[in-house]
Amino acid sequence: MPPANIHATALVLGDRGVLIRGASGSGKTTLALALIAGFQSHGRFARLVGDDQLFATVRGGRLVVHAPVAIAGLAEIRGIGPHPLPFLPSAVIDRVVWLVSETQAPRFADQRSEAIAGVELPRLDLAARNTAAAAPAVTAWMETTLPR
Repeated sequence: MPPANIHATALVLGDRGVLIRGASGSGKTTLALALIAGFQSHGRFARLVGDDQLFATVRGGRLVVHAPVAIAGLAEIRGIGPHPLPFLPSAVIDRVVWLVSETQAPRFADQRSEAIAGVELPRLDLAARNTAAAAPAVTAWMETTLPR
């Protein structure tokens, strides 16, 4: 089965792969860059995997993503354009963040999940274009232990 092409940004924070999804302009890249900077400023590992478009496959029951060759290592920074960043060629994804409208974002996280390519992943919905609130929420969520 060929890889699925998905619209998302992927990164690795510590030892966990995170997929950030949302509509165009919802702040996926901005959130990813803020999370990478925040983790790195505390001496923790953080790296981009791919921005905007990803290929997803299932290996050993886990979701694995990688960026298309043409955009690997590039993050589209609004107002600047594609910008090269250190990146990982692929990653296993453990969690999904959806950037949704403020009215759709729950006040408190509930136990949500999402199936991508048949792999069920924990999901956190956060308000789009609100990096100041989303980055600490994702960081706190990353600290929780979820079943693998």
